[in-house]
Formats: sequence, C-alpha cells, structure tokens
Amino acid sequence: MSQVVQSRRVMAVDLAKRKAEGRKIIALTAYHAHTASILDPYCDFILVGDSLGMVMHGMESTLPVTLEMMILQAQAVIRGTSQALVVVDMPFGSYEASREQAFLNAARVLKETGAGAIKMEGGARFADTVAFLTQRGIPVMGHIGLTPQSVNTMGGFRVQGRGPDGERILMEDARAISEAGAFAIVLEGIVEPVANAIALSPTVTAPTIGIGASAACDGQILVLEDMLGLSDKAPKFVKSFGSLRAHIEEAVRTYADEVRSGRFPAADHTYAAR
Repeated sequence: MSQVVQSRRVMAVDLAKRKAEGRKIIALTAYHAHTASILDPYCDFILVGDSLGMVMHGMESTLPVTLEMMILQAQAVIRGTSQALVVVDMPFGSYEASREQAFLNAARVLKETGAGAIKMEGGARFADTVAFLTQRGIPVMGHIGLTPQSVNTMGGFRVQGRGPDGERILMEDARAISEAGAFAIVLEGIVEPVANAIALSPTVTAPTIGIGASAACDGQILVLEDMLGLSDKAPKFVKSFGSLRAHIEEAVRTYADEVRSGRFPAADHTYAAR
C-alpha cells in the first residue's frame, strides 16, 4: 500500500532551525490569494503586512489600517497557500495600550485567519508584551529600526542607527525582544554596520530578517510590489527583480486599442450558436 505523505506548513520554530543550519530565510509580502499562491513554493514565510494600506489603498502611511483589514487580507493569503508560514502584522492601535489588549487582538487574528504568527513593531518598550503573548501560545515576530507605525514621532521614514547612541539603542531593542521570546526580528532601515552588528551578535539569538539592513541577516524580506517594479517609487534598499508596471501598461494599452478598433473580441472570444 502506498503511503501518502502530507507536507505541513513552515512553523515559527522552523526559522530557528534554518538559522542554526545556516540556511537563508526567504520572505515577501502578499495581500491576495493569487499572488500568495505564486510565492508559496519559494518563501519560508509570507508577511501580510500593514503596508497593504499604502500598496492596496493608496494611504500615505500604515496608520489608518484596521484590524479588520488585516484579517480580511490574511484570510485571502491563507487560502492561496499551503506551505509557507503566514505572519500577520498587528496594525497601529491594536496592541499598544496593554498586554491584555495585544493578546485579545492577536488571538483574534490567529483564530479568524489560520495564520501561524503575528508581527509587532517596537523594541525594548514592548518586550514585556512580547513575553506575555509568547507565554500564552502566540508566536511573535519583532520589528525594530524604522518602524512605519511610529512615522509621526520619528519625523518621517528615516534611516535608523546613526549617531553615537544609534547602535546601543537598537542593540538593546534587539536583545530585549529576543530574550522576551520573539521567534524572529525584522531589522528595517538600519545603517549597515549597526544592522550587521545586531545580526552577528551572540546575544541576539532570534533569527534576523533584513529589509534595508544587512546581508548578514539570517533572511531578507521585501514588499512584493516593490521588487516586481510595480510601485511608483521604491525605497533605496529595494532591488527591482522585475518590471511588471511596464508590462501591465503595455497590455492595457493594447487592450484599449483593440476594443476601440473592433479587433477585440474576435470570433475566438465569442460563443457561436449551435
């Protein structure tokens, strides 16, 4: 009798194994079932990021994104995947008030989406919350450096880690989140020497995921639309691995021309009488 072997999704604990084995962790963002299905075979985890506010809805920042928006898009991503760990961003205002608020909202996200983990922005000041959640069965991915939800207090989307205290503060953030039990930490928009020091520090045991940080990180993540060349203006740290915007524009232009000229739909695209 043949034996059916069912593959399981990557789990939060698996990222630590990849780090121990020296295997780079691959991640991208996704907000739809169809794009998630394309990423699924190649990514260790897929982030349903609150960047959907800017990418999908044209918002100026991630601040207006709601918990309901995150849950809806995470449900879509789960439907389009079967292998990758799905991590969901906790949006602004859903976890800052208290550990209890964070737990209730994070539990709702996992229950209603089927995702395997949540991500929270913030460093040492949220270490107690990270510990509270992980002790209650909720895998937490940390996020330090350029944290978009703090754009108003940071004075804009500014690179972090510069100045005499830059490395010390970020190192303290990374250590605190790691010690609190985060299974991985996103390092965003951090000057390379500081990000490198954090990634290689023996006191930061959680896998580090870089985005505008350092090649020394245990893995990398980009916003899918940025790396595909769909965004109007991508950050400096993005390498364009495609130019889909130009291809889409050409396809739409050709479609419009053929409709105006009457070439579409042709006989091949209509149904004949029996």
